[in-house]
Amino acid sequence: MKYRSRLLALAAVAALGLSSPLLAQAQNKVNLGVAIPAATHSFAAGLVYWANEAKKELEKDPNIKVTIKTASGAPEQANQLQDLVTATKIDSLVILPFESAALTRPVQQVKAKGVYVTVVDRGLTDTSAQDAYVSGDNTAFGKVPAEYLAKFLNGKGNIVALRGIPTTIDNERMDAFTAVMKNHPGIKILDAKHGNWNRDDAFKVMQDFLTRFKEIDAVWAADDDMAFGVLRAIEQAKRKDIKIVFGGAGAKSMVKTLMDGSNPLIQANVSYSPKFLYEAIKMTALARRKGEKLPASTIVPSVLITKQNAKDFYFPDSPF
Repeated sequence: MKYRSRLLALAAVAALGLSSPLLAQAQNKVNLGVAIPAATHSFAAGLVYWANEAKKELEKDPNIKVTIKTASGAPEQANQLQDLVTATKIDSLVILPFESAALTRPVQQVKAKGVYVTVVDRGLTDTSAQDAYVSGDNTAFGKVPAEYLAKFLNGKGNIVALRGIPTTIDNERMDAFTAVMKNHPGIKILDAKHGNWNRDDAFKVMQDFLTRFKEIDAVWAADDDMAFGVLRAIEQAKRKDIKIVFGGAGAKSMVKTLMDGSNPLIQANVSYSPKFLYEAIKMTALARRKGEKLPASTIVPSVLITKQNAKDFYFPDSPF
């Protein structure tokens, strides 16, 4: 009963925004590791930017240390996890896995060491390896473009799709997209290939599509970096049959194109900001500082972006 009363007293002090020796005693030191993909494309550059913004803000508290590791592939990221545990001696981890399957076992090993684990965006194949999950709405990320394209094409036409890196979120997006299209039998998905969320890879995939398919009405490129690669391939091939290219994630250059109306192939987008990494890092660090846990899952909504609301999603100072 005395312990419960002490907790209630601490909560009252915190709610008033006051500091006290009692409150300080109730908080913990936090040694947080952040493992994310390297800035090999603009969305990843946004992730690195927001991770460093969170580090700067959190380390104003001398009892919070944040170590950021960036990896160019799954094996490198797995090695970095071992280094964070053995050399840096982290007690908490925020990870955006480079790949889902390849990182599941390494993250399980980290959690087995008693480290609190928050997984961001690209989920693991076994959720028991994590304590919390933070992501954008990947079902909406696939559903919103599908509904828009179905309406744009009046329920009839040929679509090609470019997927991301093989991950759980890529599966969620594609499943949501195809689920909508099943309600529109007049629309045919000619093919769907992985463009790995990369401009150059998407350029090559789209070149292949353009060679194999003589009539394409719409392209769903499930990421704005891929959409730019698609646009370059279409321009180079001088194809006039394609009516729309729908990307995703709200890259600032894509949103600016929507605002300006400078490319008739770009009519809409769907939000998915890398800033959710910043939120995940802050939430994890502050919760652990207080000895608390995060909700098992936190989902940030993904919504339709058009010329009418594009200004609300335009962040010129961000790298993405």
